[in-house]
Amino acid sequence: MMIQKCAGVLCLVLMAGCGSLPLPDRMAHTTHAVRVNGAQGSLSAQKSEAVVAGLKNGSPKTNIFDRHLAQVEELMGPPLVTGNKVTLLLDGPATYKSMFSAIQGAKNHINMETYSIEDDEIGHRFAAALIERQRKGVQVNFIYDSVGSGDTPKEFFKSMMDSGINVLEFNPINPLTLRKKWEVGRDHRKLLVVDGQVAFVGGVNISSVYSSGSFTRSKPRTPDTPPWRDTHLRIEGPVVSDFQKLFLATWEKQKGEPPVSQSFFPKMGSRGNEVVRAIGSSPDASYSAMYVTLLSAINSAETHAYITTAYFVPDPQLLAALKAAAQRNVDVRLMLPDKTDSNLVYYASHSYYDELLSAGVKIYEREDAVLHAKTALIDGVWSTIGSTNLDWLSFQHNQEINAVILGQDFGEQMKAMFEKDIQSSRLVRLEKWRQRSIGVRLKELGARLWARWI
Repeated sequence: MMIQKCAGVLCLVLMAGCGSLPLPDRMAHTTHAVRVNGAQGSLSAQKSEAVVAGLKNGSPKTNIFDRHLAQVEELMGPPLVTGNKVTLLLDGPATYKSMFSAIQGAKNHINMETYSIEDDEIGHRFAAALIERQRKGVQVNFIYDSVGSGDTPKEFFKSMMDSGINVLEFNPINPLTLRKKWEVGRDHRKLLVVDGQVAFVGGVNISSVYSSGSFTRSKPRTPDTPPWRDTHLRIEGPVVSDFQKLFLATWEKQKGEPPVSQSFFPKMGSRGNEVVRAIGSSPDASYSAMYVTLLSAINSAETHAYITTAYFVPDPQLLAALKAAAQRNVDVRLMLPDKTDSNLVYYASHSYYDELLSAGVKIYEREDAVLHAKTALIDGVWSTIGSTNLDWLSFQHNQEINAVILGQDFGEQMKAMFEKDIQSSRLVRLEKWRQRSIGVRLKELGARLWARWI
């Protein structure tokens, strides 16, 4: 009887997993020239080729530059932008310190977009910092998600609005405050743009759960209060204007009052040597830009693919890409959570382990912290950090935002960060994995039924 029940559940799971996420019509090899922008606008074809050639110099063998960049350039629209300075921010304390510094130095405007801001110590510190700048004549425009910040009382936002801050609730759940026909979709982005010159992008929400770093022992820890492990970026340079455009597009789409500023797009010289692409994904589009970009990068990988994600519920195409990469001797490593704030996603994620491990994919589970980071490093030269998880919810129903950074120098920082996480992780081994109980397996099968909606 138990075998029959398990077989029935398995059939339902297989039926639920038949579909895949939509892809653009063209995902084939292309010889389309890669376009690069600089501080003064579009570079000539000759200078663009020189930038790409510089990226290739000294890099390991990879299809990223020859195949992936041209393909994504043709599909995505936003160009690569050179002349940027990118700073890797590990965990909440470093991220908040850098963000507060930028906010306190704002002269003209602050545009901030977050999935969750909580009514706690960190939330109040951010509100106070934004209110202080608003009272000093810096216009603050703030977007928060109705679902992600659903537990934050309206009085919290009222104090911000009373100071003159423009506050916009994304897809308000309350039918009395609807600005349009309500749609399934969350604004999962984490974006801060200050004076059009510096942008912050990554996985960190505004919450006191990030008050301690995941590698420090400064505060006592208990199983109920583990630290959160996350990754964020501080970006300075010409590509900030592309992140600014993404914020303003959301503001306009959500029918916010047109924000007034003469300096959203200030003239800016080169700030560094990093080549960056801003990628915004939206459920309004026919396909997820970040999903297509990541899928293309994995399919182009030649040496290694190191991927960290908080929520892992892949569709068949992504699952196939990871397995195929491992089977062509790419070192594919997934960093996934040992602790989670979603048991449903946790068990659904585990339902894919056997298939991936059997194909040669290495899976690590980060211990002693709640893993919330969303990053990837391909062939040591293609990196991404942002808000996008590897699940159906992120790819099909959420607004997400990521930065893609090209180059070996930044890739080395990403590799060092990944290796540091490995030191605090457990390698999942196939033989031991197959020894888990029938009860756990049933939880995994049941959770996988909901793969498309979690």
